[in-house]
Amino acid sequence: MANAALPRPGLTAPATAPSVELGADGQPVDWTRVFLGFGGMILGQFMAMLDIQIVASSLVQIQAGIGATNDEISWVQTIYLLAEVLIMPLTAYLTKMWGTRMFYVVASLAFMATSVATGLSSSVDMMIFTRALQGLAAGAMIPPIFATAMTIFPPEKRTTANVVVGSIVTLAPTIGPTLGGHLTELLSWRWLFFINVPVGLVVVFLVSRYANFDKGDPKLAKGIDWTGLGLMAVFLLSLQYVLEEGARNSWFQDDVILWLSVTAVLAGVAFIWRQLTYRQPIVSLKPFGDKNFTLGILMVFVSGMSLFGGTFLLPLFLGQIRGYSSAQVGTTMLVSGLTMFLCAPSIGGLVRRSDARFCLVLGFALIAWSIGLGARITDQWGFGEFMTLQIVRGIGSMIALIASQQMTVSTLPVSQMKDASGLLNLVRNVAGAIGLAALATILTNQTAYHMADLTSAVSVANPASQGMLDGLTQMMGESGLANPEGAAHKAMWFLMRKQAATLSFGDAFLFLSLACWGAVGLAFFASKRANLAAPPAGAH
Repeated sequence: MANAALPRPGLTAPATAPSVELGADGQPVDWTRVFLGFGGMILGQFMAMLDIQIVASSLVQIQAGIGATNDEISWVQTIYLLAEVLIMPLTAYLTKMWGTRMFYVVASLAFMATSVATGLSSSVDMMIFTRALQGLAAGAMIPPIFATAMTIFPPEKRTTANVVVGSIVTLAPTIGPTLGGHLTELLSWRWLFFINVPVGLVVVFLVSRYANFDKGDPKLAKGIDWTGLGLMAVFLLSLQYVLEEGARNSWFQDDVILWLSVTAVLAGVAFIWRQLTYRQPIVSLKPFGDKNFTLGILMVFVSGMSLFGGTFLLPLFLGQIRGYSSAQVGTTMLVSGLTMFLCAPSIGGLVRRSDARFCLVLGFALIAWSIGLGARITDQWGFGEFMTLQIVRGIGSMIALIASQQMTVSTLPVSQMKDASGLLNLVRNVAGAIGLAALATILTNQTAYHMADLTSAVSVANPASQGMLDGLTQMMGESGLANPEGAAHKAMWFLMRKQAATLSFGDAFLFLSLACWGAVGLAFFASKRANLAAPPAGAH
């Protein structure tokens, strides 16, 4: 096993019992109990990650149910992400203090309770408050999975466990809108949250009974760095708010965005200094001393941008440009999720047998090439045109995600796994927020740019545009409209606006593609020691 210092889960006396095998450290391990306990944590992670996007296709119904404005309803998703980002770096410290089992059971119970409270919300203020608490619980349930996978499984099983974790990370956000739309249609939007209760009960049962993976250290409760905790909260909340709301409020032209940006920088610098100098930091930055971890974090950042960015662009294009319904968007988006799920086992074998740099180059190159196809997007693209893009992107995303996560911890000592997992999940979420902010800005600015370009080409001196306008005027006149010329100008403006928006989507796809090509270049700097199937340094 990866860490002889950890108590073996499911220890039994006779090593010859049918269900008992010897771990890497020579001690007997009941793998049935290990898989049941770890499976419960996996189910909890899936539930927590699903709730990020499960409300996406039902925001209109939720808005009507609680009487929210357009600006207020957006906070139903934003506040969840803010809370998740805040708690993620703390999970390493809390699991060390309480132990993984106790921590996960408490987080799961809190997630169930806050899910019920959110489903019962009768006002927007109540929902935003309960959704924030739900996000805190969800953020606590995500990072422990990867750390557990890297410490309880021996090297030959570690990649398989990571494949399962990677499948959840990619599949849950993809099927969230589809599942949410059907739940709302069959029952009501409140069941988007109530459904977490029966699933959560299964999670609590499995984890409390079988997930005895380590012991807590109550001594850590003394000397908690409250100053560091406060600085971290200010830093992450300010940063996430700026990223979520910046594009909508014209960035630094808005005073709130400007001052929160300054606050985030100052608090971030002070937080890092505090963690480097305090005797008992709440977030250990020691993993950054490892070259592969630092490089892997950069790649996780890019893969996070790709994962969340692609999930953001496709439904937005299909809804705004093609006018697809929620069900049609969900069906189209499901291609990517199914591809990742079906190819996960074979990709796990590829990653386990191959050199780290080969997997990273292959994965990010596939993502970059497939997303690059979107640079040539037209307003006629639909399910068929997006199929190749989604299939290749799905395969590349799984390879890149699993390989980058494995490489990130490949040369870390086991004692730093929990810290590394919290940082890794935090970076992925922040990368998603940065990617969405960048894409939203690109769409806004490039739509205005292309609109101005198209408008300048429309004039009496341009035979093509004048001919189109004359044709539209004639068609409107034949329809019996009182002002056919005015209606033709409106129709012309609508067509140009649609074309400008389509071109801006192409620019956004190109941006993501270039970022992934950059990650391909970074992969060549990975250390030769980054054997993806090998145990981390200091594991034995």
